[in-house]
Amino acid sequence: MTDIFTASNYPALERIVQRFQRLSEPKQKYEQLIYYAKRLPKFSEIDRIPENKVPGCTSLVYITAKLDQGKVVFQGDADSQIVKGLVGVLVEGLSGLTPAQIGQISPDFIVDTGLNISLTPSRTNGFYQILQMMKIKASCL
Repeated sequence: MTDIFTASNYPALERIVQRFQRLSEPKQKYEQLIYYAKRLPKFSEIDRIPENKVPGCTSLVYITAKLDQGKVVFQGDADSQIVKGLVGVLVEGLSGLTPAQIGQISPDFIVDTGLNISLTPSRTNGFYQILQMMKIKASCL
C-alpha cells in the first residue's frame, strides 16, 4: 500500500512542493526547474551505461543509486535542462530516504507542485519513468 504524501514522512519533497506552490506562472516553474538542474553535481562519464539509462524517456537520462548508512543517495543527469531539472527535484527529494520509504512514494506529488500543468505530456511521462527507475534502483540496494 502506498503511503500518503505528508511533510512529516518526506520533508525534502515537501520543501520542494512548497517552493513550486509559491510560483504562480509557468515560466517561474521552469526557472525553478533550471535551478534544480544547476544544483546537480557533475555526473560521471563512467556511469553513462545502459544499466543507468532511464527507459521510456525522450531525453537521455541516467540515474545511479548507492546506499550510505541505510539511506539512498542518488545522482542523475539528462541532456535537456528541463528534464535535468526534474531529475534534480527527484534526486534532492529522494536522497536520504530509505529504500522502503522510496518504494512507498506516490508520483502524485507532481500534481501538488503544479508542474503537471506546465509540462508537456512527454516530459510528464519522463518524470514518471525517472521516478520508477529510482524506485527500482533503491529496491535493489
